Amino acid sequence: MFSVRDKIALVTGGSRGLGLYAAHGLLTAGATKVYISSRSGRACDEAAKELNGDPTISGKAVAIAGNFANPDEIKRVFEFIEKDSCGKLDIVVANAGATWGAPLESHPAQAFDRVFDLNVKGVFLTVQAAAPLLAQSGDASDPARVIVVGSITGLSVASNGGGGTYGYLASKAAVHHLARSLAVELGPRNITVNAIAPGFFPTKMSQGLINMVGGELLAEINPRGRLGLPEDIEGVIVYLCSKAGSYVNGAVIPLDGGQHLVSKM
Repeated sequence: MFSVRDKIALVTGGSRGLGLYAAHGLLTAGATKVYISSRSGRACDEAAKELNGDPTISGKAVAIAGNFANPDEIKRVFEFIEKDSCGKLDIVVANAGATWGAPLESHPAQAFDRVFDLNVKGVFLTVQAAAPLLAQSGDASDPARVIVVGSITGLSVASNGGGGTYGYLASKAAVHHLARSLAVELGPRNITVNAIAPGFFPTKMSQGLINMVGGELLAEINPRGRLGLPEDIEGVIVYLCSKAGSYVNGAVIPLDGGQHLVSKM
């Protein structure tokens, strides 16, 4: 029920943080090959080396650098995957993302554009490019999968700690809705599309806000009494990509221990 044996996956933004957790989860659940992609070729190589050195993993991580805000780069990545995997691709985890914080009065327009280009348009272009390969792999009983990594900040209005991450907050609400729209569009093609909405996980992107607010405070006010762990991401990714999740389509799954229900933090 919870195996992805023989599956081939792409994880964007996969060289660190939530993307690296997702890649690890897929490989430990039996994936044959997981492509690790981010803008930094060196970071991709290091992540693939780390994963391939894990004795619990029998599959293979393959590094392929790419900027998922750039249509030409996206095309190049998928051309590489199509050739390298002989046209097979079963899973896409669209995790690449960016943020920018600045006060309202001084928040630059170009920063807003930069965040939306990657967090929303980049996800759309990634799914658009992946759809032909995914449609070849999926069938009625075992569809291909797209997992969009959104954020709990796209489900509730959270305190920004004075940082003013306006583009990020809006982009995550937008990408949740995009995932729902794509689920309706691609479901008949045997491709499911779901989104996860993580809360606070100690990653490079979130660490600044965690430090500003205080990790201990964030844990105390969470109904589960802690921040997110790698296995929390791995578990939900594997569920959605396995036989157990084959009928889940168009869902946005909060992954924050219930924090969004009790606090605006």
